[in-house]
This record gives sequence, C-alpha cells and structure tokens, in this order.
Amino acid sequence: MRKFLLSALLAVLLLPALAMAGGNTTNDSFSHAKRMLGQVYADHRITFYCGAEYDAQGNVTLPEGFTTPKHEKRAGRIEWEHALPAENFGQTFVEWREGSPECVDNKGKAFKGRKCAEKVNPEYRLMQADMYNLYPAIGAVNAMRSNFNYQMLAGEPATFGTCEMKISGNKAEPPARARGQIARTYFYMQDSYSRYHMSRQQEQLMQAWDKQFPVDKWECTRAKRIESMQGNENKFVKGPCQAAGLW
Repeated sequence: MRKFLLSALLAVLLLPALAMAGGNTTNDSFSHAKRMLGQVYADHRITFYCGAEYDAQGNVTLPEGFTTPKHEKRAGRIEWEHALPAENFGQTFVEWREGSPECVDNKGKAFKGRKCAEKVNPEYRLMQADMYNLYPAIGAVNAMRSNFNYQMLAGEPATFGTCEMKISGNKAEPPARARGQIARTYFYMQDSYSRYHMSRQQEQLMQAWDKQFPVDKWECTRAKRIESMQGNENKFVKGPCQAAGLW
C-alpha cells in the first residue's frame, strides 16, 4: 500500500511538468495503450512498414514475397512498435541504467533496464505508453529493427523481400510510406518530453523526411483519434492536417 501511494504521489507531482510539455499524462499502462490502439486502427488494420493487413486478433496476412532472415515465428502477428525506441529515452532514467532497490525478483536477484524503469518510475511509464509513438508492425520486423536508429542505407537490399524495410548493422531504413510519420513522431517526442533530444544528424534527417512526405488522410485520422483518447495533441501532425483540410 505504501509503495502504491508513493507511486501515485510521484505521478501527481510529475503531471504538471509533463502537461506543460504536451506529452501523455493520462495513461501509464503500455498494455492499456495497446488495447486503445486496437480501437484507433479498427478500420485501418495495416502494418506500418510493410503495409500488410491484419485481423482483429492481430494475425497478419503476409504480403506476397515477404521473407524474413530471423524471427520467423513472430512474422504471423503484429507487435506495437515504438518508432522512437523505448531505449532511446529509457536510458535517461537511472532505474534503466543502474536499477533500484525495488527492482529485485522473487529469487533476490537485482534487475535493471526496461522492467525496472516500468516498475518504479511513473514518468517512464507515461512515455512508454504514449500512443503517438506506437505503430503496428509485423513481429519479425519489429524484432529485427530492435532499438536501431533510422538512417538512409543507400545500396542496401531490402531485408524482408517485397517489404522495403532495410536493416544493416545497427541501422534501419524505413520504407517511404513510413518516413513522414516517423519524422513527425520524433518531433513530437522531443517537444513533449524534455528527457529526449535528437542528435543533430537525426534531426536533419527528420526535417528532410517531414518535407518530402507530408501528412495524408490516415495520419490525420490516427492523430485525431489518439488526441480524443489520450487527451493531448501532436501539433506536428495536427497543424499540417488542418492546413490541408484533413482535420
């Protein structure tokens, strides 16, 4: 009970700062965020990178010619991908880097990383559950993308056959269909959460993608639905959508 009250108090203290920044202040459950995203995507069950259809249970109809070099068992279902990897902002939390006295399993072994940050820090939970940063992806693609940063990989072949996602070393190049949404998601996360800052190189890439790949009807619809559920806006999507008459 004491731990619950402390967690609740910390959440209340953090909410004003997060609200000023414009981030998620309403839902700190990743599981609940995924359930709500099921509603957001109810009439648009299309994966982010590969454009594959999936059903209400998350079963994917793989595109003809799709192949994966690893994680074949995860290819048949969607997983909710953090466009900005959780590790990129998770590393700013001491619980992720070093652990916490509260992060001890039932065998007495200490742990750190995502599980510890999620257990201990309400601010981390809000960032992890922010629906603007979550997209449906074929599980195998999500697994291979891992926490890699985005980069253009000129000359590299597509990693997944007819799906144009590329992964090489510790970098990932998304298909053109996803680049504009990624850019506006990164801008939103940087603007909303003071913990996260893009590198200069990454910001330049996102600025280019934002200009090259403007908002479309679905991106606007998605943002409108998330705003109604999560209670905050992504101005980097909403503004262009309103200007284009798509809001």
